[in-house]
Amino acid sequence: MTDERLLSRLDLNLLVSLDALLTERSVTRAAERLRLSQPALSASLARLRSHFDDPLLARQGNNYELTPLAIRLTELTTIALEASRRVFESQTSWSPAGSTREFTVFGSDYGFATIAKAVSDLAANIAPGVRFRFVLHNPLIVEDAANRLRAADGLIIPHGFIVDLPYDDLWHDQWVAVVADDNDEVGETLTMQNMAELPWVTTYQSRSAFTSAVRQVQQLGIEPHTEAVVESFLALPHFVVGTRRIGLIQTGLAPLVAALPGVRTVGLPFDATPILNALWWHPVHNRDPEHVWMREIFRQAAASLEQP
Repeated sequence: MTDERLLSRLDLNLLVSLDALLTERSVTRAAERLRLSQPALSASLARLRSHFDDPLLARQGNNYELTPLAIRLTELTTIALEASRRVFESQTSWSPAGSTREFTVFGSDYGFATIAKAVSDLAANIAPGVRFRFVLHNPLIVEDAANRLRAADGLIIPHGFIVDLPYDDLWHDQWVAVVADDNDEVGETLTMQNMAELPWVTTYQSRSAFTSAVRQVQQLGIEPHTEAVVESFLALPHFVVGTRRIGLIQTGLAPLVAALPGVRTVGLPFDATPILNALWWHPVHNRDPEHVWMREIFRQAAASLEQP
């Protein structure tokens, strides 16, 4: 059967039912969520089972569990629903002042505490009905950015992780070290000896998730002795308090760290490569007037961060 004939037989309402069933794992709860009768949703489940030739929901005792196929469909269904919503919400003209659009942007807590905060404040004054949903990224999202960004509006991440996607350069930043207040082995600046001998707490330590500064330390011939890995820049200082550990954060977070008891920031013994943060998106959004507006808000917010 050709793709066109297959699509012509599909009912988009089944996509909504599928999403509810996969999320709730219960016909009763899914029906309540969609405000449908249980017989109506049971009929939808029967059609879906026939289409996929799979039970999707398999009874395990008193509960239902997703089948392996249903687990694979969960994320695809979310992406398909979001893409469908964007298609039917498209307009010939768009006014931000009267819009209730929600923009979904992936990023780290560093990005949220800096550019995202500024974006949210700017948008609230210009388009009070617009909402931003800032979602923490993870290595899987970064590695699969080309697909994930089809159903999301953007990803805030420095250069060095993503290629072949459109982007806007936003703002520059630097690196500083964080040590405990009572760590008398460290002066006003770290030494190469400190980096080689003291234990570390690092953020993101995998093939696709790392910081450029730690990678640079390794290139200088020092392999950090890592005692803890935390996928949060804002949480990192808490793993330093009362220990001999050192960690690295962006200078944009230094004011927040300065307000925490028990830690201080110090300089690095080498010229760390500056961070160039960018907003990345999928090409399907290039000409979307709402997305163009969002990108302009990010550029304005970034300009405020670059100011001394």
